[in-house]
Amino acid sequence: MADFLLIGAGIGGLATAQALLQLGHRVRVYEAAAELREIGAGVVLGANAMRALDELSLHDAVRPVGTPLTTVRLLNERGRVLNQADTSGFTARLGYDNLAVHRADLQRELLRALPPGVVQLGHRLARFEQTATHVTAFFENGAQATAEALVAADGIRSRVRRQLLPASQPRYAGYTCWRAVVRAQVPGLPTTGSSETWGRAGRFGLVPVADGRLYWFACVNSPAPDNPAFKAYRVADLQRQFAEFHAPIPQVLAATTDADLLWGDLYDLAPLASLAFGRVLLLGDAGHATTPNLGQGAGMAVEDAAVLARCLRAAPTDPPAAFRAFDRQRRPRTRRIVEQSRRLGQLAQFTPPWLAPLRNAALAAVPDWLTARQMAWLYQEL
Repeated sequence: MADFLLIGAGIGGLATAQALLQLGHRVRVYEAAAELREIGAGVVLGANAMRALDELSLHDAVRPVGTPLTTVRLLNERGRVLNQADTSGFTARLGYDNLAVHRADLQRELLRALPPGVVQLGHRLARFEQTATHVTAFFENGAQATAEALVAADGIRSRVRRQLLPASQPRYAGYTCWRAVVRAQVPGLPTTGSSETWGRAGRFGLVPVADGRLYWFACVNSPAPDNPAFKAYRVADLQRQFAEFHAPIPQVLAATTDADLLWGDLYDLAPLASLAFGRVLLLGDAGHATTPNLGQGAGMAVEDAAVLARCLRAAPTDPPAAFRAFDRQRRPRTRRIVEQSRRLGQLAQFTPPWLAPLRNAALAAVPDWLTARQMAWLYQEL
């Protein structure tokens, strides 16, 4: 068995720690934050991610804190359904749901599954050094740790990736996003599926999460990141921005407070030539961050953990060999997701207003069965 350092205690880091511990490896997780606060909005775990969680013996802990999604709908700003897919057929065949869950609930359950002392908080990575046999991580607080391998799960702005590939920087998607999780007693809210509305003012999505809560997101074009005008937006500004959108969107915004809002620009990573670098591996957003248009960001991190476990079963005492096998298996799938998600965002966000009716007519002409078929590859591969 081997000794691993994991950088980052997000979804990918915690799931990977569980995978490695189950295989009998020694694991130490180092997280920059001084505390793991319960913040964040909703995430969707496709059936592929739920199957991966089952491989990691985490499915039964996560499933009760989420809401199964059986339909996906795309609407125009007047509420007309342009396209929809019933995913219940193939999820039933797979034996796993597509699950919507609050990110904080998911992180809590993943952390709860780990033994005490595995996660060390307040350790922000400064740099690492790699030799033929070991990797040593140096932290800003003066601590250091050495192991046989290092897995970077420290997100899109990964310090590990920055050291390995200084030219690989987050790639701005061209639009910005507000999110919130609210309790809204509003008629017409989705309860078993998600919806996304495309209009001239932007996009607005509704996703039910557990315990009577609703996750919503709103995307608007922004020529440059960190736009001070959008940074200053409050609920009233969003109400004006989306005033022409169909019910229940105005009612959802009315149930949202300024304190509920989370705002941020959207980025991804251009696909990398490799995820494996000797005894160092890039995992999750550190290696293949994607825009959220396909709802697969968190799912890809969980899949990574399961695939890494498989690779280590085949090479339990040779992390570099396992990392190379992981790279061969994961890069084609993650590349496809990153590229398709970026294209979908461009279609949704940057269609000129005068072309929007034509775009919507084309979307409405796509048969529901074809939509479901095109989505199936997302959930069935692992």
